[in-house]
Amino acid sequence: MNMTQIKFQPFSLHRAIWFAVGAVSLSLGGLGAVLPILPTTPFVILAAFAFAKASPIVASALESHRIFGPIIADWRAQGAIAPRYKTIAHLMMLAGLALSIALEVPPAILVVQMICLAGASLYILSRPSGSEKP
Repeated sequence: MNMTQIKFQPFSLHRAIWFAVGAVSLSLGGLGAVLPILPTTPFVILAAFAFAKASPIVASALESHRIFGPIIADWRAQGAIAPRYKTIAHLMMLAGLALSIALEVPPAILVVQMICLAGASLYILSRPSGSEKP
């Protein structure tokens, strides 16, 4: 969608809520890019969905983004996650687990964390591989 095709839409509570969901999701996705305990891709995909309902201008900007755009396009086209992002996700999950071990988190919490990470890992690995273009 290019900017000439976008029509102004008046304010509505429905759109404001979707915009807030998109903003929070994109913020968490941005944090996930630098913190090993948060995933990036699911939050970016949720942000794209929310912004598509709230603001065509912001949705278009996100879909055109150099880094996030291909992630969104791969997901929409085939439910895919590029191998590069699968690898990064797994490395971040391992880093988060290693940090928990280094901080001597109680064993019961480590077990819950490992179960959650295993589930996330299986889901990521079950997705088709998208393109490698960043």
